[in-house]
Amino acid sequence: MSLSSTTNTTTCTSLLQELQIIWDEIGEGYSERDEMLLELEQECLDIYNKKVDKTRKHRAELQRSLAQSEAEIATLMSALGEQASFSKKEGSLKEQISSVKPVLEELMVKKDLRWRQVSEIVTQIAEISCNIAGNDSPLSSGLEVDGSDLTKRKLDELRAHLQDLRNEKAVRLKKVNSYISAVHELSEILSFDFSKALGNVHKSLTGASKSISNDTLARLTELVESLKKEKRQRLLKLQGLGRTMQELWSLMETTTDERRRFDNLSVLLSVQADDALGKGCLGLDIVREAEDEVKRLNALKSSKMKELVLKRHYELEEICREVHMDFNSDAARQSLIDVIDSGDADLSDILESLDEQIEKAKEEASSRKEILDKVEKLKHAKEEEKWLDDYEKDENRFSAVRGAHKNLKRAEKARSLISKIPAMIDGLTTRVKAWEKERGVPFLCDKLPLLQTLEEEIVLRAQREEEKRQFREQKRLQGQLATEKEAKYGSKSAKKKPLGQSLNTDNVTKTPLGRRVGTTPGRSGVKDYRESGRGNATAIPLNYVALQKED
Repeated sequence: MSLSSTTNTTTCTSLLQELQIIWDEIGEGYSERDEMLLELEQECLDIYNKKVDKTRKHRAELQRSLAQSEAEIATLMSALGEQASFSKKEGSLKEQISSVKPVLEELMVKKDLRWRQVSEIVTQIAEISCNIAGNDSPLSSGLEVDGSDLTKRKLDELRAHLQDLRNEKAVRLKKVNSYISAVHELSEILSFDFSKALGNVHKSLTGASKSISNDTLARLTELVESLKKEKRQRLLKLQGLGRTMQELWSLMETTTDERRRFDNLSVLLSVQADDALGKGCLGLDIVREAEDEVKRLNALKSSKMKELVLKRHYELEEICREVHMDFNSDAARQSLIDVIDSGDADLSDILESLDEQIEKAKEEASSRKEILDKVEKLKHAKEEEKWLDDYEKDENRFSAVRGAHKNLKRAEKARSLISKIPAMIDGLTTRVKAWEKERGVPFLCDKLPLLQTLEEEIVLRAQREEEKRQFREQKRLQGQLATEKEAKYGSKSAKKKPLGQSLNTDNVTKTPLGRRVGTTPGRSGVKDYRESGRGNATAIPLNYVALQKED
């Protein structure tokens, strides 16, 4: 027994002895004494029972605390995905609790750290998701995080999901910026308020943090498409106004200075809708200005329409006249004036009809040009032929006068050109027949069928050739008769012939009769004379002067 127990026992014994003494002095009976001793024993037993119960409760609390700690450790290890097992230490409850406490505290620290990481990632995911969803309301501060799953795998999944959202956000932001750039470019071309247009889509688009929601992207897409459509419509409208303006300018003969302020419209006529355009070139003010100019020109056109119609008719007359087309200009002009004065016809329709006639006349003139060029060459050759006839009839053509050598050169060229007339007629006839076959109408030149004119020309040339042949034969017979008379009766004195007269009779060449041969008598000149059987060197006039040719 310990010292404390001995002290307590001694104390209890001394107290009992003192109680016995008191009882003896009082004179308590033995039954009262036994009853009081039983009460003392019961009170002591109650005190012990209370102590035992309290101790039991303390033990139970320690056991419960140990069990809770162990359960919490198991829960934390499960939530954190820890694979290491916890080994329970042998010993008293307090020793076991002491060994569990550091493990539990370490796991709690890990849980807090992991929870903060997950909470931060979840918050970012929620923010980006709200941006994508178009939810502009601020996030609530108490975002729920599932504490039962704080494993490393869950953290990696959340990080991967966050990265995907960041990538999607970057893609969306890039699209938004590209749309904003497109709107800005179109705003400069179309001259409208860039900030106001973006503000109508979403107020954040003019700031640093821009909305990237599906709704914003859809509205930006719609805005860009509508602006592009407006750009195409304005461009087409301005191109139409520009063409109309140029046509009216041409009709009104507007000066270059008046046209210069619309040079920007002339540039737009050749561009496409997708081409880069200058700043403000499709603004509403430009469109209104062009519309006003067209209205002004139309009003001016109405006042000058009669003059324009007559001018167009004169242009048609000139085209027909230049290419020798059949066109009754006087009657047509008078009829046109009567229609204009009556006021029953639309002058715009008349002008349009004249423009169509001018185009058709130009087209036909183009097809007739080659033939008409050949006709002009043939006319020139015939004129040279006529000149050569007159020239060869001149008895003084060999005189030493000024310009005689030029006439000799011209005569030489004329003979070469005249020799080509039959071939020219043949080629022209072939071309005219081909033209008439292609178009199914006769080729008229100065209201006469050109083919008929050519055929008549062939007949006339054949007749002239026959007349010339007969003339040459008659001259030959006359010369022969004169020679015979001189041989029979002797030569008679005669007046001296003028210079060059001795060449007039025999300076022709014999030309075979042909239907399309156009050579005239005497056109081979002195050469033919020298080749003639009746000519000789003594027949050349004594005063004949050989002229040096000019280079």
